[in-house]
Amino acid sequence: MSPIEQEAVGNRFDLRLMQHARERSWAALQGIRERMRAGISEDEARTAAAEVFQALGMERLWHPVIIRIGPNTTKTYRERSDASVRLGENDIYFIDLGLVFEGHEGDVGDTFVVGDAPALQACADAARALFKVVADAWRTQGLSGEALYGFAEQQAEAMGWRLNHEVKGHRVSDFPHAVHKAGDLGELGERPASGLWILEIQIAHPSEPYGAFYEDLLSVD
Repeated sequence: MSPIEQEAVGNRFDLRLMQHARERSWAALQGIRERMRAGISEDEARTAAAEVFQALGMERLWHPVIIRIGPNTTKTYRERSDASVRLGENDIYFIDLGLVFEGHEGDVGDTFVVGDAPALQACADAARALFKVVADAWRTQGLSGEALYGFAEQQAEAMGWRLNHEVKGHRVSDFPHAVHKAGDLGELGERPASGLWILEIQIAHPSEPYGAFYEDLLSVD
């Protein structure tokens, strides 16, 4: 498949609306964060998320709401959480949202820590820092999607973390992007265009049962 086919979009596609969906999605994520309290389960957090989405005028989900707590933060998108896990007094969790606003897809994710847990906070901070380093490499070095994830692995190891190789980013566009889906970002042999690809970073401690996640739209803005 050619680069043009890999980055095809629909007739409604508008980069400004992609940015709008991105901004609204980040607002939704912060709204969920404000509702996270010690003792909450992942199912309860998803119920609270629905209230946030309604208030923001979300049109629909394009992927299920993912909220991972504690040891579940090492699990990938396709792995089932341990439903018995609840947020502890000193704990870590991440939120992964795929929302549609004005016919365009937002996809954001971030990790947070409650209480006093320096080691967990270091993990959350590392996921954000690694995302920034990789995104900056995309902007300044013109790396392909495949090269970006090779670079991400090297950087994660240098920082003392294990990169989850099953999480390799993906396309977004006007909904539904699946019409134009052409593989993961980590398999793209060309430099990904701005406003079309989600860079996903998931790391884990090399020996302890916790990890962190961060994702956002690759954008020159």
